[in-house]
Amino acid sequence: MVFIRPICAADLDSLFDLAGQSGYGMTTLPPDRAVLQRRIEESELAFSLKMEKPRGETYLFVLEDAATAKAVGVCGIVSKVGGFDPFYSYRIRDQRHHSTMLKVDKIVPILELTVSYDGPAIVGSLFLLPQFRKNGNGRLLSLARFLFMAQFPARFDPHVIAEMRGIIDAQGRSAFWDAVGRHFFGVDFPQADYLTMADKEFIANLMPKHPLYIPLLPPDAQAVIGKVHPDTQPALKILTDEGFTFEKLVDIFEAGAVYGCDLKTIRSVRESREAVYRGSASLSQAPEDYLVSNGRMAFRACKAAIQRVDDQAINLDLEVAKQLDLAPGDPVRYVSMRAGGK
Repeated sequence: MVFIRPICAADLDSLFDLAGQSGYGMTTLPPDRAVLQRRIEESELAFSLKMEKPRGETYLFVLEDAATAKAVGVCGIVSKVGGFDPFYSYRIRDQRHHSTMLKVDKIVPILELTVSYDGPAIVGSLFLLPQFRKNGNGRLLSLARFLFMAQFPARFDPHVIAEMRGIIDAQGRSAFWDAVGRHFFGVDFPQADYLTMADKEFIANLMPKHPLYIPLLPPDAQAVIGKVHPDTQPALKILTDEGFTFEKLVDIFEAGAVYGCDLKTIRSVRESREAVYRGSASLSQAPEDYLVSNGRMAFRACKAAIQRVDDQAINLDLEVAKQLDLAPGDPVRYVSMRAGGK
């Protein structure tokens, strides 16, 4: 059995192993123990604070294999970007060029640098060990974040985005970076990507401020704008099923697509229901059609079968209740694992 819980200091070794296997382009998971330890500490602080509004906190969760008590996956949320840590992206926009004399009226796509100082929230840092990419574990890892956000909406900006990893080869080469960023930053893509975890000021200092005309870029750079890495396609499918759409924004380094939607319209937020855990039932043979979580900051979530007692109460298998740290009478939140479910 696997379940979701907040990351803790004891997960550093496991997180370092996960980061080492995640590959290039996972900006928030660099294989650097000091950076990862700082991210864990920031997450632990976020869970401990009593928040009335989001201020840029980072929440990290791990997928734990109950059989080994080891973290086999990770995911995260940034409650709000902005302030001293703005969000940079390129907006894809059409620019009209017209000449009456030549009878030319042409629409040219451009990339326009945008900087956000006031939101949105970002879901990311999603990675699951290959041997656990089965039985809906990837969907559990992705959707559990939304159940947490549904339980504590005041902690998050009302708009949510996801930066999808763009096209990067096994050697860490990005055709878009080679065509654009490398000329201004003077470093290769992996190094620039890593530096964003330390300080984003260099982006403001070095990034070109004028629009980029897409047709002037090399064909291989044009081809990857707004595209998603093959390994990230399953994660993208989950997000689009939840209501995320392409926001006409791309990453400034490798041009990966940015998807988003309002928090309240995310399917698993909108359809989730609160109830009370009434007691245990023998449901181990029933299909695990639901994602169920407790209602506390000491968050736990897992796949489960449920038995409705009435509109306000459900029964769960005893093992599920144990992993969620539930006692009869405790609040729970649940939602179908898939769009169009029961």
